[in-house]
Amino acid sequence: MQSLVIYFSKAGQNYVNGEIKSLEVGNTEVVALKIAQLTNAQVFKVETIKDYPDDYRECCKVAQIEKSNDIHPDLKNYLSDISIYGIIYIGYPIWYGSFPMPLVSLLERLDFNDKIIKPFVTHEGSKQANSINDLNELCKGATIMDALVIKGSDVLNTDDIISNWINVSGENE
Repeated sequence: MQSLVIYFSKAGQNYVNGEIKSLEVGNTEVVALKIAQLTNAQVFKVETIKDYPDDYRECCKVAQIEKSNDIHPDLKNYLSDISIYGIIYIGYPIWYGSFPMPLVSLLERLDFNDKIIKPFVTHEGSKQANSINDLNELCKGATIMDALVIKGSDVLNTDDIISNWINVSGENE
């Protein structure tokens, strides 16, 4: 069976080591692409039709409104069938205690029965927060493995950590 990397990531202004920095590539995307390279997995980037504001504080306001009001933003593209994939890597930053709502927009439409999910999380202090519980709710029928949790400001120095995480259960393809 093939593997798939599904991820949401935001470039532009991000909170990094206690300050706002502009990133050309979002932290979660950096990790997602490393995983895809190491596993030969196909990649699906979750992208909203309406872009989030580049300004960090404005983006936070939008994300908080979405989370508080259970708003599932429309996406540019959706996956409709994941039946050919055995292992699905799902990556996201932690926004307001879990994963961003665009990921909900995608995951709620998919059938995860008999899938292995390997979550990977980027954060700046909140670790995986409540995201694994939320994945269990959205991905019924899946086996959810231990998450790879990486501080966003460390993503460029995580090749060995990522490789070890992939190989820990012998799932490198």
